[in-house]
Amino acid sequence: MKYIAEFRGGALARTLARSIAAAVRPERRYSFMEFCGGHTHAISRYGLADLLPANVRMVHGPGCPVCVLPIGRIDLAIALALERGAMLCSYGDTLRVPASGGLSLLKAKARGADVRMVYSTLDALQLAREHPEREVVFFAIGFETTTPPTALAILQAQAEGLANFSVLCCHVLTPAAISHILESPEVRQWGTVPIDGFIGPAHVSTVIGSRPYEFFAEEYRKPVVIAGFEPLDVMQAIRMLVRQVNEGRCEVENEFARAVTREGNVKAQDRVAQVFELRREFEWRGLSVVPYSALRIRGDYAAFDAERRFGLQYRSVPDNKACECGAILRGVKRPQDCRLFGTVCTPDNPVGSCMVSSEGACAAHYGYGRYKDMATSDG
Repeated sequence: MKYIAEFRGGALARTLARSIAAAVRPERRYSFMEFCGGHTHAISRYGLADLLPANVRMVHGPGCPVCVLPIGRIDLAIALALERGAMLCSYGDTLRVPASGGLSLLKAKARGADVRMVYSTLDALQLAREHPEREVVFFAIGFETTTPPTALAILQAQAEGLANFSVLCCHVLTPAAISHILESPEVRQWGTVPIDGFIGPAHVSTVIGSRPYEFFAEEYRKPVVIAGFEPLDVMQAIRMLVRQVNEGRCEVENEFARAVTREGNVKAQDRVAQVFELRREFEWRGLSVVPYSALRIRGDYAAFDAERRFGLQYRSVPDNKACECGAILRGVKRPQDCRLFGTVCTPDNPVGSCMVSSEGACAAHYGYGRYKDMATSDG
């Protein structure tokens, strides 16, 4: 199949691995953060870490939209469904994220809340049409990839006069998270998370383009290579990053040129700008409060803002003290560094958000057995 099989060839992957090994300098270490959970998934699934030289380290980033949802936001959604009687709609993985009091949206559903899994915003709109007597709330999460469909849903609801439809908006922004990581004490002061460059996200970049990353290359002197999610994409991106580091370059390169342009999807960007505006601050799981890192619905569309409609007040809730999701999302720790990983915390019984979605670092390591290999090598 075009763009699938041709980007999964084992022989070419080994050729790329040999090229990386020949390019790296034995006297130095290379640390690259794959920001997106899709890349973490690919690295674990295809065993790419085993193909890399020992002095090339991949650091997991916070690019899993389910993983970065703070408990307080899940609590708001649960309250709407369990206490306000709203029909709460969201994507599948969101329903399993642990919240306060041992609850999740799925467990709230078991207690009688009307929680629906949907595949798109169109499904939520259809539910609002079919149940005009009910308040239908779409719990909108995700990075720039899923934001345009939410904007279009609000515009469509306004056009149809769907007065019973609203959105609990928790859309977050990739560039703000990267800036926050680079400004964090672990990177700037303590040096516990050396980052020599980034593998830029694929789907996000199809929307925002490659231009936003130019700031990081210029301001922070960190190279960025935007890469697709197939194993050969990732290997080629690592080779490109190694070359930039060796040559002292800090540029934005686009390995995923078959889908990403410098300008991105301008029409999608226009719709997002029409419906949303920046929040002054937003809490991320693992990153704490990050300024101007999320979106809220503009006043012109306040009728479709669930936070305004229901008078919701956000309350920050600390994570489980035994869970290391926060440190894993910042790249400070690896999944196997958490004492709950693979024992108490599994995909069937997730304690932390990183074990919920297949894009989460813990779920990826657990699902493909990477933690077993690492435990053996560490011992």
